[in-house]
Amino acid sequence: MTDNTIEAQIDALDDLLDDERSALLEGDIDRISRLHGRKAELIDQLSKLDREDSEHLHALGQKVGRNQELLNSAADGIRSVARRLAEIRETRSKLDTYGSDGRKKSYDMQPKRSLEKRA
Repeated sequence: MTDNTIEAQIDALDDLLDDERSALLEGDIDRISRLHGRKAELIDQLSKLDREDSEHLHALGQKVGRNQELLNSAADGIRSVARRLAEIRETRSKLDTYGSDGRKKSYDMQPKRSLEKRA
């Protein structure tokens, strides 16, 4: 690979990582998804460089790490929301209380649906 090609790929990945960070901070999941394929392609191409060329990639490695932390935090947030929504759904369907003996009791709050035929 020529130095110009390497520099162009490094610049492209640098710009892409900045754009990805911006999308992460804005919560733009669609944009993050669209950038992923190009990012993987650029990283794959740059990973094939000689050891001498890899020194130029140190700053990019830091950006990749920074963005990965943001991605992990976003994923944790999404999992947390999903857990909370499941708890809310569960709260609507049953009631948990504690009796005078201190034992937990659950009551089904779903309305009994039955069909009654009258003549």
